[in-house]
Amino acid sequence: MKFKLVKSLPRSLKWLYPNLGVKRWFLLAVLGVFLFAAGFSVMNDGIALGYLELQFREGIYRMTGSAPRTAVPMGLFISALGAGAMAVGFKRMLRSIISVLLPDEEARIVDVMYSRQHLRRGPKIVVIGGGTGLSALLRGLKNYTRNLTAIVTVADDGGSSGKLRSEMGILPPGDIRNCLVALSDTENIMEKLFSYRFDTGTLKGHSLGNLFLAGMADTFGDFKKGIEHVGEIFALRGSVYPSTMEQVVLGAELADGTSVKGETQVRDTQGRIQRVYLEPEDCEPIPEALRALEEADLIVLGPGSLYTSVLPNLLVKGLKEKIQEVDVPCIYVCNIMTEPGETDQFQVSDHLQSLIDHCGAGFVDVVVANKQEIPQDLLERYAEEGSYPVRGNAESVEWLGAKYVEADLLQEGDTVRHHPDRLARILIRLLFSLKPMGERIALVDSYLLNHKLREES
Repeated sequence: MKFKLVKSLPRSLKWLYPNLGVKRWFLLAVLGVFLFAAGFSVMNDGIALGYLELQFREGIYRMTGSAPRTAVPMGLFISALGAGAMAVGFKRMLRSIISVLLPDEEARIVDVMYSRQHLRRGPKIVVIGGGTGLSALLRGLKNYTRNLTAIVTVADDGGSSGKLRSEMGILPPGDIRNCLVALSDTENIMEKLFSYRFDTGTLKGHSLGNLFLAGMADTFGDFKKGIEHVGEIFALRGSVYPSTMEQVVLGAELADGTSVKGETQVRDTQGRIQRVYLEPEDCEPIPEALRALEEADLIVLGPGSLYTSVLPNLLVKGLKEKIQEVDVPCIYVCNIMTEPGETDQFQVSDHLQSLIDHCGAGFVDVVVANKQEIPQDLLERYAEEGSYPVRGNAESVEWLGAKYVEADLLQEGDTVRHHPDRLARILIRLLFSLKPMGERIALVDSYLLNHKLREES
Protein backbone atom coordinates (compact mmCIF):
# COMPACT_ATOMS: atom_id res chain seq x y z
CA MET A 1 0.00 0.00 0.00
CA LYS A 2 2.82 2.35 0.92
CA PHE A 3 4.63 1.59 -2.36
CA LYS A 4 1.45 2.25 -4.38
CA LEU A 5 0.97 5.58 -2.66
CA VAL A 6 4.56 6.67 -3.35
CA LYS A 7 4.34 5.44 -6.92
CA SER A 8 1.29 7.62 -7.52
CA LEU A 9 3.10 10.83 -6.51
CA PRO A 10 3.80 13.42 -9.23
CA ARG A 11 7.27 13.12 -10.78
CA SER A 12 8.48 16.33 -9.12
CA LEU A 13 7.59 14.93 -5.68
CA LYS A 14 9.27 11.55 -6.17
CA TRP A 15 12.39 12.96 -4.54
CA LEU A 16 10.35 12.51 -1.32
CA TYR A 17 10.56 8.70 -1.67
CA PRO A 18 11.76 7.14 1.61
CA ASN A 19 15.34 5.87 1.98
CA LEU A 20 16.73 7.85 -0.95
CA GLY A 21 19.24 9.56 1.32
CA VAL A 22 18.52 12.91 -0.33
CA LYS A 23 15.79 14.69 1.64
CA ARG A 24 17.80 15.33 4.83
CA TRP A 25 20.69 16.89 2.95
CA PHE A 26 18.37 18.92 0.75
CA LEU A 27 16.67 20.34 3.84
CA LEU A 28 20.06 21.10 5.39
CA ALA A 29 21.08 22.98 2.23
CA VAL A 30 17.79 24.94 2.29
CA LEU A 31 18.38 25.82 5.93
CA GLY A 32 21.88 26.98 4.97
CA VAL A 33 20.47 29.30 2.32
CA PHE A 34 18.05 30.73 4.88
CA LEU A 35 20.78 31.30 7.47
CA PHE A 36 23.13 32.82 4.89
CA ALA A 37 20.47 35.37 3.94
CA ALA A 38 19.54 35.91 7.59
CA GLY A 39 23.12 36.85 8.42
CA PHE A 40 23.14 39.65 5.88
CA SER A 41 19.76 40.80 7.13
CA VAL A 42 21.10 41.00 10.69
CA MET A 43 24.10 43.05 9.52
CA ASN A 44 21.66 45.44 7.86
CA ASP A 45 19.50 45.66 11.00
CA GLY A 46 16.77 43.59 9.40
CA ILE A 47 13.50 44.07 11.23
CA ALA A 48 11.78 40.89 10.03
CA LEU A 49 14.60 38.77 11.47
CA GLY A 50 14.91 40.68 14.73
CA TYR A 51 13.65 37.78 16.81
CA LEU A 52 16.17 35.40 15.22
CA GLU A 53 18.94 37.92 15.86
CA LEU A 54 17.90 38.23 19.51
CA GLN A 55 18.00 34.48 20.03
CA PHE A 56 21.47 34.21 18.53
CA ARG A 57 22.70 37.10 20.68
CA GLU A 58 21.43 35.41 23.83
CA GLY A 59 23.01 32.13 22.80
CA ILE A 60 26.40 33.74 22.32
CA TYR A 61 26.04 35.60 25.61
CA ARG A 62 25.42 32.31 27.46
CA MET A 63 28.46 30.68 25.82
CA THR A 64 30.93 33.56 26.15
CA GLY A 65 29.60 35.65 29.02
CA SER A 66 29.50 38.78 26.86
CA ALA A 67 27.22 40.07 24.16
CA PRO A 68 28.44 41.45 20.80
CA ARG A 69 28.33 45.22 20.63
CA THR A 70 27.18 45.41 17.01
CA ALA A 71 25.08 43.35 14.63
CA VAL A 72 27.99 42.81 12.20
CA PRO A 73 29.75 40.00 14.09
CA MET A 74 26.42 38.29 14.69
CA GLY A 75 25.51 38.60 10.99
CA LEU A 76 28.85 37.21 9.91
CA PHE A 77 28.46 34.30 12.29
CA ILE A 78 24.97 33.46 10.98
CA SER A 79 26.09 33.77 7.32
CA ALA A 80 29.14 31.59 7.93
CA LEU A 81 26.95 28.98 9.62
CA GLY A 82 24.58 29.09 6.64
CA ALA A 83 27.40 28.77 4.11
CA GLY A 84 28.71 25.72 5.94
CA ALA A 85 25.27 24.13 6.02
CA MET A 86 24.82 24.78 2.30
CA ALA A 87 28.20 23.25 1.45
CA VAL A 88 27.62 20.11 3.53
CA GLY A 89 24.00 19.71 2.40
CA PHE A 90 24.63 20.04 -1.34
CA LYS A 91 27.79 17.93 -1.21
CA ARG A 92 26.14 15.07 0.65
CA MET A 93 23.03 15.27 -1.53
CA LEU A 94 25.11 14.99 -4.72
CA ARG A 95 27.16 12.18 -3.21
CA SER A 96 23.98 10.24 -2.43
CA ILE A 97 22.87 10.54 -6.06
CA ILE A 98 26.29 9.82 -7.59
CA SER A 99 26.93 6.79 -5.38
CA VAL A 100 23.86 5.14 -6.93
CA LEU A 101 24.26 6.23 -10.56
CA LEU A 102 28.07 5.99 -10.83
CA PRO A 103 29.30 3.87 -7.90
CA ASP A 104 32.77 3.31 -9.38
CA GLU A 105 33.33 6.94 -10.35
CA GLU A 106 32.25 8.64 -7.12
CA ALA A 107 35.78 9.63 -6.06
CA ARG A 108 36.65 11.25 -9.39
CA ILE A 109 33.26 12.46 -10.62
CA VAL A 110 34.52 15.99 -11.28
CA ASP A 111 37.33 14.64 -13.46
CA VAL A 112 34.89 12.40 -15.33
CA MET A 113 32.44 15.26 -15.93
CA TYR A 114 35.20 17.58 -17.12
CA SER A 115 36.68 14.93 -19.37
CA ARG A 116 33.36 14.06 -21.00
CA GLN A 117 32.40 17.66 -21.61
CA HIS A 118 35.86 18.64 -22.83
CA LEU A 119 36.38 15.70 -25.19
CA ARG A 120 33.07 16.44 -26.93
CA ARG A 121 34.86 19.39 -28.54
CA GLY A 122 37.59 17.15 -29.98
CA PRO A 123 38.10 16.42 -33.69
CA LYS A 124 35.88 13.98 -35.57
CA ILE A 125 37.98 10.95 -36.46
CA VAL A 126 36.91 7.88 -38.43
CA VAL A 127 39.05 4.75 -38.08
CA ILE A 128 38.69 1.83 -40.49
CA GLY A 129 39.95 -1.71 -40.01
CA GLY A 130 39.61 -4.61 -37.59
CA GLY A 131 41.51 -6.93 -35.29
CA THR A 132 43.56 -5.98 -32.24
CA GLY A 133 45.28 -3.10 -34.04
CA LEU A 134 42.10 -1.08 -34.45
CA SER A 135 41.07 -1.52 -30.82
CA ALA A 136 44.54 -0.39 -29.67
CA LEU A 137 44.21 2.77 -31.77
CA LEU A 138 40.76 3.53 -30.33
CA ARG A 139 42.11 3.01 -26.82
CA GLY A 140 44.58 5.83 -27.44
CA LEU A 141 42.34 8.20 -29.40
CA LYS A 142 39.52 8.17 -26.84
CA ASN A 143 41.75 10.23 -24.52
CA TYR A 144 41.73 13.04 -27.10
CA THR A 145 38.16 13.12 -28.40
CA ARG A 146 34.74 11.53 -27.97
CA ASN A 147 33.91 12.11 -31.64
CA LEU A 148 35.19 8.72 -32.78
CA THR A 149 33.66 6.39 -35.33
CA ALA A 150 35.01 2.89 -35.98
CA ILE A 151 34.05 1.19 -39.25
CA VAL A 152 34.80 -2.49 -38.70
CA THR A 153 35.19 -5.42 -41.08
CA VAL A 154 32.57 -8.19 -40.96
CA ALA A 155 34.32 -10.76 -43.17
CA ASP A 156 35.57 -12.90 -40.25
CA ASP A 157 34.55 -16.57 -40.52
CA GLY A 158 36.73 -18.23 -37.89
CA GLY A 159 36.57 -18.97 -34.18
CA SER A 160 33.60 -17.96 -32.04
CA SER A 161 32.56 -15.27 -34.53
CA GLY A 162 32.48 -17.77 -37.38
CA LYS A 163 30.37 -20.23 -35.39
CA LEU A 164 27.80 -17.59 -34.45
CA ARG A 165 27.76 -16.36 -38.03
CA SER A 166 27.00 -19.81 -39.45
CA GLU A 167 24.62 -20.95 -36.70
CA MET A 168 22.63 -17.75 -36.07
CA GLY A 169 23.08 -15.88 -39.32
CA ILE A 170 24.38 -12.74 -37.59
CA LEU A 171 27.39 -10.66 -38.53
CA PRO A 172 30.66 -11.82 -36.90
CA PRO A 173 30.87 -9.91 -33.60
CA GLY A 174 34.53 -10.47 -32.62
CA ASP A 175 36.23 -7.36 -34.03
CA ILE A 176 33.24 -5.18 -33.12
CA ARG A 177 33.38 -6.52 -29.55
CA ASN A 178 37.04 -5.48 -29.23
CA CYS A 179 36.25 -1.96 -30.43
CA LEU A 180 33.34 -1.62 -28.00
CA VAL A 181 35.61 -2.63 -25.12
CA ALA A 182 38.31 -0.16 -26.22
CA LEU A 183 35.86 2.76 -26.31
CA SER A 184 34.29 2.06 -22.94
CA ASP A 185 34.77 4.38 -19.97
CA THR A 186 34.80 1.29 -17.75
CA GLU A 187 37.26 -0.58 -19.95
CA ASN A 188 38.77 -2.91 -17.33
CA ILE A 189 35.40 -4.18 -16.15
CA MET A 190 34.02 -4.50 -19.67
CA GLU A 191 37.13 -6.28 -20.91
CA LYS A 192 36.90 -8.88 -18.14
CA LEU A 193 33.22 -9.36 -18.89
CA PHE A 194 33.38 -9.44 -22.69
CA SER A 195 36.64 -11.40 -22.97
CA TYR A 196 35.59 -14.31 -20.78
CA ARG A 197 35.73 -17.46 -22.88
CA PHE A 198 33.96 -20.71 -22.07
CA ASP A 199 36.20 -23.79 -22.12
CA THR A 200 33.68 -26.57 -21.50
CA GLY A 201 30.24 -27.67 -22.63
CA THR A 202 28.26 -26.58 -25.66
CA LEU A 203 29.56 -23.01 -25.30
CA LYS A 204 33.21 -24.07 -25.49
CA GLY A 205 35.24 -21.59 -27.54
CA HIS A 206 32.66 -18.81 -27.36
CA SER A 207 33.43 -15.51 -25.64
CA LEU A 208 30.79 -13.97 -23.40
CA GLY A 209 31.03 -10.70 -25.35
CA ASN A 210 30.20 -12.41 -28.63
CA LEU A 211 27.20 -14.15 -27.08
CA PHE A 212 26.06 -10.87 -25.52
CA LEU A 213 26.17 -9.10 -28.89
CA ALA A 214 24.35 -12.01 -30.50
CA GLY A 215 21.66 -11.74 -27.82
CA MET A 216 21.33 -7.99 -28.28
CA ALA A 217 21.00 -8.42 -32.06
CA ASP A 218 18.28 -11.03 -31.55
CA THR A 219 16.49 -8.92 -28.94
CA PHE A 220 16.32 -5.77 -31.06
CA GLY A 221 15.98 -7.58 -34.37
CA ASP A 222 18.98 -5.87 -35.91
CA PHE A 223 22.73 -6.22 -35.35
CA LYS A 224 23.37 -2.49 -35.72
CA LYS A 225 20.64 -1.59 -33.22
CA GLY A 226 22.09 -4.11 -30.80
CA ILE A 227 25.50 -2.42 -31.03
CA GLU A 228 23.93 1.01 -30.50
CA HIS A 229 22.20 -0.17 -27.32
CA VAL A 230 25.47 -1.62 -26.03
CA GLY A 231 27.02 1.81 -26.61
CA GLU A 232 24.31 3.43 -24.51
CA ILE A 233 24.67 0.92 -21.69
CA PHE A 234 28.45 1.25 -21.38
CA ALA A 235 28.73 5.02 -22.16
CA LEU A 236 31.14 4.59 -25.06
CA ARG A 237 33.41 7.43 -26.15
CA GLY A 238 32.41 6.99 -29.77
CA SER A 239 30.41 4.84 -32.19
CA VAL A 240 31.09 1.45 -33.75
CA TYR A 241 29.55 0.37 -37.06
CA PRO A 242 29.96 -2.69 -39.28
CA SER A 243 31.16 -1.72 -42.75
CA THR A 244 28.10 -3.46 -44.21
CA MET A 245 25.04 -5.26 -42.91
CA GLU A 246 25.28 -7.97 -45.57
CA GLN A 247 26.84 -11.39 -45.10
CA VAL A 248 30.02 -11.05 -47.15
CA VAL A 249 32.69 -13.58 -48.05
CA LEU A 250 36.29 -12.47 -48.55
CA GLY A 251 38.15 -13.97 -51.49
CA ALA A 252 41.69 -13.62 -52.82
CA GLU A 253 43.38 -14.13 -56.18
CA LEU A 254 46.98 -15.33 -55.84
CA ALA A 255 49.95 -14.53 -58.03
CA ASP A 256 49.96 -18.09 -59.43
CA GLY A 257 46.39 -17.66 -60.72
CA THR A 258 44.61 -19.70 -58.04
CA SER A 259 41.88 -18.36 -55.77
CA VAL A 260 40.85 -18.92 -52.17
CA LYS A 261 37.64 -17.96 -50.37
CA GLY A 262 36.94 -17.22 -46.75
CA GLU A 263 38.76 -14.89 -44.40
CA THR A 264 40.47 -17.79 -42.64
CA GLN A 265 41.70 -19.25 -45.93
CA VAL A 266 43.00 -15.86 -47.10
CA ARG A 267 44.84 -15.36 -43.82
CA ASP A 268 46.43 -18.82 -43.93
CA THR A 269 47.33 -18.88 -47.61
CA GLN A 270 50.97 -19.51 -48.53
CA GLY A 271 50.90 -17.87 -51.95
CA ARG A 272 51.46 -14.18 -52.68
CA ILE A 273 48.14 -12.34 -52.80
CA GLN A 274 47.47 -10.39 -56.00
CA ARG A 275 44.14 -8.88 -55.00
CA VAL A 276 41.21 -9.46 -52.64
CA TYR A 277 37.51 -9.10 -53.31
CA LEU A 278 34.12 -9.44 -51.61
CA GLU A 279 31.14 -11.54 -52.50
CA PRO A 280 28.66 -10.10 -53.19
CA GLU A 281 30.59 -7.28 -54.85
CA ASP A 282 27.64 -4.86 -54.65
CA CYS A 283 27.28 -5.01 -50.85
CA GLU A 284 26.18 -1.63 -49.51
CA PRO A 285 27.62 0.34 -46.57
CA ILE A 286 25.34 1.57 -43.80
CA PRO A 287 24.27 5.26 -44.00
CA GLU A 288 25.82 6.07 -40.61
CA ALA A 289 29.26 5.09 -41.89
CA LEU A 290 28.94 7.33 -44.96
CA ARG A 291 27.68 10.21 -42.82
CA ALA A 292 30.62 9.85 -40.44
CA LEU A 293 33.05 10.04 -43.38
CA GLU A 294 31.32 13.17 -44.69
CA GLU A 295 31.66 14.91 -41.31
CA ALA A 296 35.15 13.64 -40.47
CA ASP A 297 38.21 15.78 -39.81
CA LEU A 298 40.53 12.78 -40.21
CA ILE A 299 40.30 9.25 -41.66
CA VAL A 300 42.67 6.54 -40.40
CA LEU A 301 43.22 3.15 -42.05
CA GLY A 302 44.59 0.45 -39.76
CA PRO A 303 46.63 -0.68 -38.02
CA GLY A 304 45.64 -4.24 -38.81
CA SER A 305 46.04 -7.04 -41.32
CA LEU A 306 46.24 -5.46 -44.76
CA TYR A 307 44.19 -8.05 -46.66
CA THR A 308 41.85 -9.32 -43.95
CA SER A 309 41.19 -6.23 -41.78
CA VAL A 310 41.77 -3.02 -43.73
CA LEU A 311 40.97 -3.76 -47.39
CA PRO A 312 37.70 -5.68 -46.80
CA ASN A 313 36.14 -2.45 -45.54
CA LEU A 314 37.34 -0.46 -48.55
CA LEU A 315 35.86 -3.04 -50.92
CA VAL A 316 32.33 -2.33 -49.68
CA LYS A 317 30.58 -0.46 -52.48
CA GLY A 318 30.72 3.30 -51.94
CA LEU A 319 33.14 3.46 -49.00
CA LYS A 320 36.37 4.09 -50.89
CA GLU A 321 34.51 6.43 -53.26
CA LYS A 322 33.27 8.45 -50.29
CA ILE A 323 36.80 8.65 -48.85
CA GLN A 324 38.08 9.93 -52.20
CA GLU A 325 35.22 12.40 -52.41
CA VAL A 326 35.63 14.13 -49.05
CA ASP A 327 38.41 16.69 -48.61
CA VAL A 328 39.85 15.07 -45.49
CA PRO A 329 43.38 13.77 -44.74
CA CYS A 330 43.61 9.97 -44.99
CA ILE A 331 46.39 8.30 -42.97
CA TYR A 332 47.46 4.68 -43.24
CA VAL A 333 49.07 3.12 -40.16
CA CYS A 334 51.32 0.30 -41.33
CA ASN A 335 51.76 -2.94 -39.38
CA ILE A 336 54.95 -3.34 -37.39
CA MET A 337 55.50 -6.97 -38.43
CA THR A 338 54.84 -8.92 -41.61
CA GLU A 339 52.15 -11.59 -41.49
CA PRO A 340 52.97 -15.10 -42.70
CA GLY A 341 51.13 -15.89 -45.92
CA GLU A 342 49.57 -12.43 -46.26
CA THR A 343 52.48 -9.99 -46.39
CA ASP A 344 55.67 -12.06 -46.55
CA GLN A 345 58.72 -9.88 -47.30
CA PHE A 346 56.52 -6.76 -47.52
CA GLN A 347 58.04 -3.34 -46.90
CA VAL A 348 56.01 -0.24 -46.02
CA SER A 349 55.88 0.74 -49.69
CA ASP A 350 54.45 -2.69 -50.59
CA HIS A 351 51.56 -2.13 -48.20
CA LEU A 352 50.90 1.27 -49.76
CA GLN A 353 51.15 -0.12 -53.27
CA SER A 354 48.50 -2.72 -52.48
CA LEU A 355 46.18 -0.01 -51.19
CA ILE A 356 46.74 1.95 -54.40
CA ASP A 357 46.09 -1.14 -56.52
CA HIS A 358 42.72 -1.66 -54.85
CA CYS A 359 41.64 1.95 -54.27
CA GLY A 360 43.50 4.14 -56.77
CA ALA A 361 46.37 6.61 -56.72
CA GLY A 362 46.26 9.46 -54.22
CA PHE A 363 44.03 7.51 -51.85
CA VAL A 364 46.42 7.80 -48.90
CA ASP A 365 47.95 11.14 -47.89
CA VAL A 366 50.29 9.99 -45.11
CA VAL A 367 51.81 6.67 -44.09
CA VAL A 368 52.81 6.18 -40.45
CA ALA A 369 55.33 3.44 -39.59
CA ASN A 370 57.33 2.28 -36.59
CA LYS A 371 61.06 2.98 -36.36
CA GLN A 372 61.66 1.67 -32.85
CA GLU A 373 63.97 -1.31 -32.51
CA ILE A 374 62.27 -4.53 -31.41
CA PRO A 375 63.89 -6.58 -28.59
CA GLN A 376 65.95 -9.50 -29.86
CA ASP A 377 64.00 -12.14 -27.95
CA LEU A 378 60.78 -11.00 -29.61
CA LEU A 379 62.42 -10.97 -33.04
CA GLU A 380 63.58 -14.54 -32.58
CA ARG A 381 60.18 -15.73 -31.41
CA TYR A 382 58.37 -14.04 -34.30
CA ALA A 383 60.96 -15.35 -36.79
CA GLU A 384 60.04 -18.90 -35.78
CA GLU A 385 56.52 -18.11 -37.03
CA GLY A 386 57.80 -16.51 -40.25
CA SER A 387 57.11 -12.91 -39.19
CA TYR A 388 59.68 -10.11 -39.54
CA PRO A 389 59.78 -6.31 -39.02
CA VAL A 390 58.27 -4.19 -41.78
CA ARG A 391 61.00 -1.86 -43.04
CA GLY A 392 60.39 1.40 -44.84
CA ASN A 393 61.98 4.57 -46.13
CA ALA A 394 60.69 7.97 -47.13
CA GLU A 395 61.89 7.82 -50.72
CA SER A 396 59.92 4.71 -51.74
CA VAL A 397 56.73 5.87 -50.01
CA GLU A 398 56.85 9.44 -51.30
CA TRP A 399 57.49 8.13 -54.82
CA LEU A 400 54.03 6.56 -54.54
CA GLY A 401 52.51 9.93 -53.63
CA ALA A 402 52.22 9.85 -49.83
CA LYS A 403 54.08 11.57 -47.02
CA TYR A 404 56.15 9.22 -44.82
CA VAL A 405 56.26 9.58 -41.02
CA GLU A 406 58.27 7.36 -38.69
CA ALA A 407 58.03 7.27 -34.89
CA ASP A 408 58.74 5.07 -31.87
CA LEU A 409 55.40 3.27 -31.68
CA LEU A 410 56.24 -0.03 -29.99
CA GLN A 411 54.46 -0.99 -26.80
CA GLU A 412 56.59 -2.96 -24.37
CA GLY A 413 55.31 -6.45 -23.69
CA ASP A 414 55.37 -10.07 -24.78
CA THR A 415 53.88 -9.27 -28.19
CA VAL A 416 54.60 -6.66 -30.85
CA ARG A 417 51.83 -4.08 -30.65
CA HIS A 418 51.38 -0.37 -31.32
CA HIS A 419 51.50 1.82 -28.23
CA PRO A 420 47.97 3.29 -28.05
CA ASP A 421 48.82 6.75 -26.70
CA ARG A 422 51.98 7.27 -28.79
CA LEU A 423 50.11 6.36 -31.97
CA ALA A 424 47.16 8.57 -31.07
CA ARG A 425 49.49 11.48 -30.31
CA ILE A 426 51.19 11.17 -33.70
CA LEU A 427 47.83 11.16 -35.48
CA ILE A 428 46.60 14.24 -33.63
CA ARG A 429 49.83 16.06 -34.45
CA LEU A 430 49.46 15.12 -38.11
CA LEU A 431 45.85 16.29 -38.15
CA PHE A 432 46.96 19.61 -36.73
CA SER A 433 49.75 20.01 -39.31
CA LEU A 434 47.67 18.93 -42.31
CA LYS A 435 44.77 21.29 -41.72
CA PRO A 436 44.76 24.96 -42.85
CA MET A 437 45.64 27.43 -40.12
CA GLY A 438 42.07 28.72 -39.93
CA GLU A 439 40.77 25.25 -38.98
CA ARG A 440 43.49 24.27 -36.52
CA ILE A 441 42.17 26.18 -33.53
CA ALA A 442 38.67 24.80 -34.05
CA LEU A 443 39.94 21.22 -34.22
CA VAL A 444 42.69 21.09 -31.62
CA ASP A 445 41.99 23.17 -28.52
CA SER A 446 44.34 24.21 -25.75
CA TYR A 447 43.91 20.96 -23.83
CA LEU A 448 45.16 18.82 -26.68
CA LEU A 449 48.09 21.12 -27.36
CA ASN A 450 49.20 22.07 -23.87
CA HIS A 451 48.50 18.86 -21.98
CA LYS A 452 48.96 16.10 -24.54
CA LEU A 453 50.94 17.07 -27.60
CA ARG A 454 53.93 18.44 -25.73
CA GLU A 455 54.38 15.22 -23.72
CA GLU A 456 57.38 13.18 -24.71
CA SER A 457 56.91 9.62 -25.95
